[in-house]
Amino acid sequence: MKPLPQLHDALLQLDGRVATLTLDRDDVRNALTGTRLADDIEATVDWINANEDVSVLVLTGAGKAFSAGGNVKHMLQREETFGGDVYAVQKQYREGIQRIPLALHRLEVPAIAAINGAAIGAGFDLACMCDLRIAAQDSIMGETFVNLGIIPGDGGAWFLQRLVGYQRAAELTFSGRTFGAQEALAMGIVLEVVEGAALMARAQALAASFAAKPPQALRLTKRLMKSATRLELGDFLAQCAVFQGMCHNTADHLEAVGAFLDKRAPQFKGN
Repeated sequence: MKPLPQLHDALLQLDGRVATLTLDRDDVRNALTGTRLADDIEATVDWINANEDVSVLVLTGAGKAFSAGGNVKHMLQREETFGGDVYAVQKQYREGIQRIPLALHRLEVPAIAAINGAAIGAGFDLACMCDLRIAAQDSIMGETFVNLGIIPGDGGAWFLQRLVGYQRAAELTFSGRTFGAQEALAMGIVLEVVEGAALMARAQALAASFAAKPPQALRLTKRLMKSATRLELGDFLAQCAVFQGMCHNTADHLEAVGAFLDKRAPQFKGN
């Protein structure tokens, strides 16, 4: 087991094969700019990808917000990410908040967003970057960039339309409106809605159910799910064949088959 990375504005815990990353800047509603949260998310992804003892990531926020996205006060004052000429601002986006979508897109294990409160702008996009989302009953979401005269500079337009289709993503992005957890459920943005007090227990239970699967097969399945969105069918099937050959040669595959035939619980070792 590799040691946990040293984080600055987030907390990382490991329970069995489930890692939980909690954004811990409630003082700024877990804003993704003007904090070290981009560093922390990237460091956590790199740690997980290098550590095969981890099978699932749960991502949530401390306090009342999941994440409020960009720091609006800094926008007004043209500070931090938002200060400087056109070249400076684009460079700060590329070297700052845009590291988050790139990191989560290369994450090799399933990611579950436990949306504990407001997920607005880039905070909403952060949730959409995860594989699944579970929301607290009173959470509020929105792709609100246009309300501030800006565009989703963190890649949100790429993620959202892949999640709900172009037409619904266009309506949400062009209107900049906010919506509650039940509407998010109806649109297919979140998988489940639960009472706030039950949010983390439900997210951890779902994560544990994934983490109970053969670790190598789980990571390969995540890679397949990602590559299916960009490969032609023939190329994708060729990748499936290679990955299946890898799986058939693991001890965990034989253990899974043996446990199925013996009607017992399997004991996976990640090899």
